[in-house]
Amino acid sequence: MREIKANQIKNKVKELFLKANFYINPDLMQRLKKALVEENSPIGRYVLKMIIENNKIASREEVPICQDTGLAVVFVEVGQEVHLVDGDFTEAINQGVKEAYQEGYLRKSVVDDPVFERKNTKTNTPAIIYTDIVPGDKIKFMVMPKGFGSENMSAIAMLKPADGEKGIVDFVVETVKKAGPNPCPPTIIGVGIGGTIDKAMVIAKKAIVRKINQPNKNPKFAALEKEILTKINNLGIGPAGLGGNITSLAVHIDYLPTHIAGMPVAVNVCCHAARHAEGIL
Repeated sequence: MREIKANQIKNKVKELFLKANFYINPDLMQRLKKALVEENSPIGRYVLKMIIENNKIASREEVPICQDTGLAVVFVEVGQEVHLVDGDFTEAINQGVKEAYQEGYLRKSVVDDPVFERKNTKTNTPAIIYTDIVPGDKIKFMVMPKGFGSENMSAIAMLKPADGEKGIVDFVVETVKKAGPNPCPPTIIGVGIGGTIDKAMVIAKKAIVRKINQPNKNPKFAALEKEILTKINNLGIGPAGLGGNITSLAVHIDYLPTHIAGMPVAVNVCCHAARHAEGIL
């Protein structure tokens, strides 16, 4: 049994949220540069150049990549041989988020009551935390500051098994078409298929953080990702919604077993910033 202190968790979460907001992932930057070559619209190329330059400045100056520094989403894998001491697990994560957003001068966007008073918590907490128990004696964190320009464009459908591949393709492409310029394209599209209605959206969100040059390991789902991406980029929405052939940078599908009577399909849309960072204690 390995002991990990709550303060260690707090510090790691703080470190990762600052990193996620200030530094773009190298594989994403590489994909943006590739998109610049592939884009056929002069305005689209101009937008992509500005996005790339913005990311370089954010990294160099350690300022946020985007003014919407997101709602704090944390995926945690806790080793079953870990013993947490000197504090509460959830409180430690929220304290790390609080300190990152205060000390990094990041925008606090969380309201405590989503309907009536909508009073800002002023700490960007509570975080949205997903925890899995796994073998081992380590804790792995994947943090995602999720902006809501893209989150608001996400969607879910309870398709029938008979809808098949075509139903999935049509639903995902139509979701992106309806979103138009709102999610700050070029986007990354996470798709979750199977499980239950709630689990499908969780795996869709987590699919976003997969390395952008890695297709699904299942060749059939990899082919489906490619088909959907091609159809999305044929919509003509383009970078910033100003026209072009690069509306999305990638489509990432993840899937789970589901009930014989259903086929949940969730689409989680992510803007071109696609901020995330991972670390291990």
